Amino acid sequence: MIKKVIFIVFLLLNFTSFSQNSNLSEKSIVSILTCGRGDELYTTFGHTAIRIKDSINNLDVVYNYGAFDFRTPNFYLKFIKGNLQYFINASSYDDFMLEYQYENREVIEQTLSFSLLKKQELFDLLNASLFSEERSYTYKFIDKNCTSMAVDKINKIIGEKLIQKVDDKSISYRELLYPYFENHFYYKLGINIIFGAKTDCKAEKLFLPIELMHSLSKVKINGKPLVTKTETKVKGAELDNSFSFISSIYFIITLLILIVITNRKSIFFTYLFITGLLGLFISLVGFYSLHEELSWNYNALLFNPLFLIIPFIRRKWFKKVTIVCFGMIIIYVITIQTKPHLLLMLPFIGATSYILYMLLKKTS
Repeated sequence: MIKKVIFIVFLLLNFTSFSQNSNLSEKSIVSILTCGRGDELYTTFGHTAIRIKDSINNLDVVYNYGAFDFRTPNFYLKFIKGNLQYFINASSYDDFMLEYQYENREVIEQTLSFSLLKKQELFDLLNASLFSEERSYTYKFIDKNCTSMAVDKINKIIGEKLIQKVDDKSISYRELLYPYFENHFYYKLGINIIFGAKTDCKAEKLFLPIELMHSLSKVKINGKPLVTKTETKVKGAELDNSFSFISSIYFIITLLILIVITNRKSIFFTYLFITGLLGLFISLVGFYSLHEELSWNYNALLFNPLFLIIPFIRRKWFKKVTIVCFGMIIIYVITIQTKPHLLLMLPFIGATSYILYMLLKKTS
């Protein structure tokens, strides 16, 4: 164990010494690695990293702004709160690629046409981040992530915001993200329930790896393309498109139909109580979290916290609260009618409206 620690410290000191005292050679190369999607939720949108290679100095290092530590105390609470610290790390190119080769995730490399001066400037800038307080940053889903951080560094050495989004800016963030969950139904359902109004704004910010790849291919400096070479380093496997009834909207519809046809007040009250808990959760998270994507969540109009009290109130108040809930569902339907997750929410709208109607009918 001691030998391992000594080796790691020795390696770190050598790298630090090189980064601070050595210059890149004319044969050095700067490139952007765009990594494909994976099966885990945090890999759903892919990844961006910066590679600097210099065969003369025997250097081949990848800088990654998407690192985080699962061992962070209260990891999930900090992630929900929006104050989880991500950080930049550096690894050898071979070590970086091992994960993507093992998981058969696509990796595309775009070589950038920078002068030696700009390559050195970027190299120094990345190392300054690596060995300073800039190493850590507060992760924000849209505003600050591995892709936006890489864009900021490259734009900084260019001297202007040359890298801009070229993909469709007329669609919303929700519409942009929707296709990413085609093979993960419950991710899609959960994300669209917990995301609030900000994700319905126009997707004008460049924050996805694939968007950066598209944008880089369009950038020109002094009339010349910034990207001189595009190469697929790992082809990547096809995502599993096999149908699963359990992981589909049809399972949810079947479950809701079974709840509805029981026609039992106890089951109806249980359904409303559970959906009310969900509504209370997304409402509280909206106030608690610093993630703007979670605030002003109109889905609480459908998964209504008022449902929590319906099983426990008397007839007079029951009728008033139920009518209010009906009104909120109508407002919700009007709000969501142009949103991409309308079809996803329709079974819940139908089932909840029917249950409220039947309970109102039974108690009148």
